[in-house]
Amino acid sequence: MKVRFAEEKDLPDIDRLLNQVNLVHHEIRPDLFNIGRKYTDEKLKTILSDKNRPIFAAVDENDKLVGYCMTWFEQIVGDTIRTEVRTLYIDDLCVDENIRGKHIGATLYEQVKKYAKENGFYNITLHVWEGNDNAAAFYAKMGLKPQFTCLEEIL
Repeated sequence: MKVRFAEEKDLPDIDRLLNQVNLVHHEIRPDLFNIGRKYTDEKLKTILSDKNRPIFAAVDENDKLVGYCMTWFEQIVGDTIRTEVRTLYIDDLCVDENIRGKHIGATLYEQVKKYAKENGFYNITLHVWEGNDNAAAFYAKMGLKPQFTCLEEIL
């Protein structure tokens, strides 16, 4: 298994795995997440071509995508209180549910972390929905710690 940048040929598999992520979110919060596609084909192509939104692809020995990590660059500019650090935000990281437990996610995350370090990012951030205990445990194992807590009251 190796990690490379995603290519257009990977988009159908990315879309398939996005559906796995979306189903987890829907099961946890059906009040906030519908079942369906997160992105259209055109939107996925646009994201793929955006140099500020790298997508990392974990591929098997046949160059078949088995996991991905969608990221984007963030930077707060012009805030009088917060510093202007560059952040690499992870929007989604998913390994095909049929082959989890083989350290593919860890390998993928470590490659993203290496990229962030090599490109001068201050940190990596992401959101984990309450109730997604597997994701929370995985990211804790990777060394991520809570940065802040977002609270809600449903009215």
